[in-house]
Amino acid sequence: QVQLVESGGGSVQTGGTLTLSCSASGNSFLLGAMGWFRQAPGKEREMVAIIDDGANRSFGDSVQSRFTISRDNARNTIRLFMTNLKPEDTAVYYCAADRKFFSLLIGTGEFWGRGIQVTVSS
Repeated sequence: QVQLVESGGGSVQTGGTLTLSCSASGNSFLLGAMGWFRQAPGKEREMVAIIDDGANRSFGDSVQSRFTISRDNARNTIRLFMTNLKPEDTAVYYCAADRKFFSLLIGTGEFWGRGIQVTVSS
């Protein structure tokens, strides 16, 4: 099993930056891919960024060029660096993990964190 704990959320003004962290504990063999999803009120959950243990990455269209993701395999930690934040980035952000990159890519990750709020004010 794997437990995921998010940190770093909060409130920021438009154009600001924020960094989210996710620490995983448990069986690291199950952490082939880790990433971030988000869900805003009244909207479906969407993929934000995913990274595998070989540093292959994928980003959602709405965050491409503004967000980056990094991974520390030794510490089973990922970080999401968010820049030029917009009000439409306001959402609960969830850390997720799965053995396979493709499973996260299509949103069917096996392990999920509880989520953390990010609020961007205009």
